Amino acid sequence: MISIVELLRYNEEIRHKYFETLASLPWDELVKNREASFQSLRNIFIHTMGCSDYWLDFLLGEHRRTQGRYEEYENVKDILEYMERVEARMRIFLDSLTPSRLAMKYKRVKSDTTIEVTGEDVLIHLFEEEVHHRGELIALLWQMGIEPPAMGWKNL
Repeated sequence: MISIVELLRYNEEIRHKYFETLASLPWDELVKNREASFQSLRNIFIHTMGCSDYWLDFLLGEHRRTQGRYEEYENVKDILEYMERVEARMRIFLDSLTPSRLAMKYKRVKSDTTIEVTGEDVLIHLFEEEVHHRGELIALLWQMGIEPPAMGWKNL
């Protein structure tokens, strides 16, 4: 059975391939408003890391979220540094993950509604969120005439 940890580690591996592709583009292409969910390729990519940053704070009871406004990422190096910070936090969290921590219940208040989720629920959401936006990046790259990075589970 595949674990959520394996899926998140897979996402990290594929994220690096997408980063390399995005980093090879001229900056004006990376930040161009493409009328997508978060406008530009840069913003969509940063958004996926911001989700991990936000939910790690939630799971750890911290308030360290380090994502700045999209326009504060003025070059590829800024994006890389943010990606590395979030990935380091995620690796530390996943390396310390236990079955009881995965099953731990958390309460989240959103508007007037309180929901109860497990740590595993949150991690599955993070996996799904990145895959969802990766599909968006794929479509935008195709529209630009760029072949997205090859990917497949276990090199299938």
